[in-house]
Amino acid sequence: MRAGFRQPVSVMLAGEDGAQLRCCVAVEKLNNCGQATRRQLVRKASVILGRNEFQELLLRVHDGKLSHSYILKDFRLFTKFASEGKCTVKLLPENTQLLLSNCPPDRLKLFLKTLSIKHQVWQGGKPLTDRDKLKAGLPRSFEAVSPLQQKDIQKVNELRSRAAPCGLTDRSNQGPAAGKGQQVKRSRSDASCSPVKGNPSKRVSLSLPMRKLSKEQAAVLSAVLSGKNVFFTGSAGTGKSFLLKRILGSLPPKSTFATASTGVAACHIGGTTLHSFAGIGSGSAPLEQCVELAQRPAVLQHWTSCRHLIIDEVSMVEAQFFDKLESVARSVRRSTQPFGGIQLIVCGDFLQLPPVSRGKEKASFCFQARSWRKVIQVNMELTEVRRQTDQNFISLLQAVRVGRVSEEVTATLLKSAYHQIERDGILATRLCTHKDDVELTNQNKLQQLPGLSRAFEAVDSDPELVRTIDALSPVSRLIQLKVGAQVMLTKNLDVAKGLVNGARGVVVSFDSGKQVGRGRRQLILNQVLVLLDDSSC
Repeated sequence: MRAGFRQPVSVMLAGEDGAQLRCCVAVEKLNNCGQATRRQLVRKASVILGRNEFQELLLRVHDGKLSHSYILKDFRLFTKFASEGKCTVKLLPENTQLLLSNCPPDRLKLFLKTLSIKHQVWQGGKPLTDRDKLKAGLPRSFEAVSPLQQKDIQKVNELRSRAAPCGLTDRSNQGPAAGKGQQVKRSRSDASCSPVKGNPSKRVSLSLPMRKLSKEQAAVLSAVLSGKNVFFTGSAGTGKSFLLKRILGSLPPKSTFATASTGVAACHIGGTTLHSFAGIGSGSAPLEQCVELAQRPAVLQHWTSCRHLIIDEVSMVEAQFFDKLESVARSVRRSTQPFGGIQLIVCGDFLQLPPVSRGKEKASFCFQARSWRKVIQVNMELTEVRRQTDQNFISLLQAVRVGRVSEEVTATLLKSAYHQIERDGILATRLCTHKDDVELTNQNKLQQLPGLSRAFEAVDSDPELVRTIDALSPVSRLIQLKVGAQVMLTKNLDVAKGLVNGARGVVVSFDSGKQVGRGRRQLILNQVLVLLDDSSC
């Protein structure tokens, strides 16, 4: 991020309270050199953003017995690790800093946005002087701030619009609106930090999010946050992966583990495989041996620190393996509660891929496991398809999904055999049963195209995990392309614009003046100009 450029802020208003957090807080008193001379740690703190009797912003930290309030007048926010549930609030006059950790990432981001916007609105007013406060003689009070309103957004937009030509210095800087992407280490000393000045050429306008949770998705999230063991399902395009990421962002990072039955599915949600988390191999060994494997130090730490376990693509988890996991969990956690007291958030579609069979033995679905009904408390289904908008097409897909293909559906499918296969250079997608067949077909088609090929190599954020990422990622590290090559998105980029997982396109030209975006194999080929056709997905 260039110095002086402030990114737009998106605000969530759909009934979410951005004034409270539950997390771990370390309060440090600093000396003139920025070193901590006194430190108090509150592992389970309630952090509330409020106002006092003079309408000044306060940050109240409550440990369950006592509370302490800090006035937010001149402060700095360090938000580089907000996505990991961490941030630092440094109070400049008091030379005190509050280190927040283990916050649900989504709630932390909303909290920081609320703090930043409310503070800017307060700055736009006329604060009382110390003399005015003494003359007022008001009794002490504390009231949590109200959720963000449209008037707050309009007020800040007006202030920023007026301030931009003047080069306003944002004293709260490094907030979510100003400091996102700053390369600032989360340290106990910040002597090198300085305010971020507004860029006169950049006029920042706050905006509302384009995508909110549907009623069905909100109901699932509510059940999860209430502490229940939840299984939710739905057909392709109902937003299961999107909801899983929202659930991940709403739970404490240190005690939440995201897993999936396959490496590809685990890569999509930024987690690991269920087998890797469990540490019991394939689970074919006797229960006693599986318990011994799970009690190895590194594996045991996962089991004992886990309070929320997410399992995606659960349809491929075999019933016996699920039962064995449940027994191992109770044993290693020394608990008689189902799954050792771990909250399960399970997702998948049992009408898609089944468990892999071993030999002639037919595998059973995990909902057929003995412990399934004992563990899962709530079953929910997402029915609103958000990936497509054509209701006739959605109805046809649903009929095929459940195996109830009527004569009308059959006739519609047969008519599609006469459709023009090529459209705007995009060919029909060919489905294969094995990955090797896919790679061989793509290589042959690419070689048949004229012209020179261009190579694009992903730059991963962690070089030490390249082999693991290569094994789990649905996209290879090196991609060869030519003009005319067929391409497909492997993740949702913009649902509203049709840039969804499975959307098809064709390479029309190359632009060598741009850089490939870095990230954990979130391969964004912004060197390639691709023509996408929404109707092809």
